[in-house]
Amino acid sequence: MCGICGFTGFKDEALLRDMTDILKHRGPDDSGAYQDAGISLGHCRLSIIDLHTGHQPIHNEDQSLWVVYNGEIYNFPELKKDLLNKGHKFYTASDTEVLVHLYEEYGDKLADKLNGIFAFALWDKRNKKLLLVRDQLGVKPLYYYFNNGILLFSSELKALLLATQIKRQLDFQSLHYFLNLRFLPGEGTLFSGIKKLPPASILSYQHQTFNIQKYWRLTPRIQSNRRLEDYQEGIVHHLKQAIKRQLISDVPLGVFLSGGMDSSSIVALMSQVTSAPINTFCMAFGEPTDELTDAKLIARQFNTRHHELSIEPDPLKYLPQVIWHAEEPKVNLLQGYLISRFAAQHVKVALGGLGGDELFAGYTSNQFIYPSQTLQRLLPQIITRQVLSRLSSLIFKLQDKSGLLQYDEYRRGLQMLLSLGDKARYYLILRNVWDYEAANYKHIYADGLPIVNQVKELYAPYFADASANFLEQTLLAELHTKLVDDFLLNEDRMSMANSLEVRVPFLDRDLVEYAFNIPGNLKIKGNRPKYIFKAAMTPHLPKATLNKKKWGFAINPYFQFKKDLKYTAERILTPRRVKERGLFNYAYIKQILDYPAHPRMRWHYMLLWMLVGFEIWHQMFIDGGGSPPGGSPPDFDIESYYE
Repeated sequence: MCGICGFTGFKDEALLRDMTDILKHRGPDDSGAYQDAGISLGHCRLSIIDLHTGHQPIHNEDQSLWVVYNGEIYNFPELKKDLLNKGHKFYTASDTEVLVHLYEEYGDKLADKLNGIFAFALWDKRNKKLLLVRDQLGVKPLYYYFNNGILLFSSELKALLLATQIKRQLDFQSLHYFLNLRFLPGEGTLFSGIKKLPPASILSYQHQTFNIQKYWRLTPRIQSNRRLEDYQEGIVHHLKQAIKRQLISDVPLGVFLSGGMDSSSIVALMSQVTSAPINTFCMAFGEPTDELTDAKLIARQFNTRHHELSIEPDPLKYLPQVIWHAEEPKVNLLQGYLISRFAAQHVKVALGGLGGDELFAGYTSNQFIYPSQTLQRLLPQIITRQVLSRLSSLIFKLQDKSGLLQYDEYRRGLQMLLSLGDKARYYLILRNVWDYEAANYKHIYADGLPIVNQVKELYAPYFADASANFLEQTLLAELHTKLVDDFLLNEDRMSMANSLEVRVPFLDRDLVEYAFNIPGNLKIKGNRPKYIFKAAMTPHLPKATLNKKKWGFAINPYFQFKKDLKYTAERILTPRRVKERGLFNYAYIKQILDYPAHPRMRWHYMLLWMLVGFEIWHQMFIDGGGSPPGGSPPDFDIESYYE
């Protein structure tokens, strides 16, 4: 993987150098730049394929096309062969070079040919045209800023913040979405004016204007008349094909192995397509949900070179560091950061199991979605909105007035049941979204803040068809939101923080398209998640793995509150600071801090964690600017943020 950056509409050699330098953790092996009238392109390289001749930016034969690129194109050998047959000349052995020749052949439609994980910028010198392109599933990030004909772009936000053209201002609407979901869906960022290029999109900039178009859409075509055995064979075929494609590398490669279905399946099928030793990596936090034993079972079964890391969790110690890399005050970063740092000591590329739960309905939340489907379809929305919603509001008011925070979880469960018939609301309550109750705004926010859109407005389109299969709608929604903007963002930032490339076989385009043609009633059967996937992998995995209970790769916020979250929150979220920020209601923060610790208050402790992270984020990126020129990170000592 790599880091890319650049801008149009002005020339500034120092800015391009500083933007490239601040991304050097993404690519410490090499760096390069191209500047010409109207364009500046920067690149830092993590060398994976073609270690000796893959220096970027890369050009075509007459140097009229230039590209900077981050990612891997898994089908580049086939593409290159076809381009050679068409008469194109190559001067490197890298996958990057196919991009300029594909553009010569197909113009803006070049992305249709690609199977991989990528974000790239391609400059057409003759036509003074810039293309920014992001992969189909959004595995690799790309951000941009446009104003008055000037366009800046980068793999990470922190490089954009170095430009004086960009004012560091908080986007409150994005903050609201973030505090509800613990991630930020869609095109927005926490920085006003900076956007994410959506997955499967191509931004075309020319004559000081730009437009964005989708070049690929996932359109499920459910095939209900196929045999179960056919689906099982198809799943194994496509996953094995994806793994084989993603083994292409000129450097050591490994697998993140939790011992669960997804990572174990990668190891099992990987052992069938390579004779090389397989490196596997597992980490434990000393909590009841640790999976070292499960991972060891698979490691022994497939004779891997297994590496284990056991740590005493001290997540707040790393909070400033992971926030600087993630550029969001997220609560689920530490795990990925530590396992990536550990794996990077042994390999330069790792395969991970992200995507399997979205393809095959593996989340425990799906076990609430699936059995509710009949009632969701049969219960008229008018009953939900005019009768059940009023009862739901009454339940909220009773629990809220009692002041008994530990019953919040039960109240949410009742409100979820009372939202049957309104699929978007049911799903979002299940995901702990809170902005459907006006009183929650008063709890969390200070007075006088601007009115914001509710989270439901983002999700309503996914559930608009009342007659459609609820589970299938949910899987599609999560693939396009939580997977991209939460899990994949985490994996990219935490791995790149340690100069480690992570690949995701389950998000191979062919496999994704195949999986979304499988009926939802085969993905969960008898309320058993991953039914069809487990059936497909039964010949390949031990019974204990197939029957293993799913655990999230997460740290328990209740344990952390008792350990050091409360102590840290009291020293960072002080009355003076909270009042001066003018964003949050200190009385509610204090109510949580002073309330006796209780395991049913996970949501409250997650909120505290986000608010602590937000204060650090604000000091780091808004007050302090993120990082000085030259790429040196800010102070990572959490005590330096204490008041």
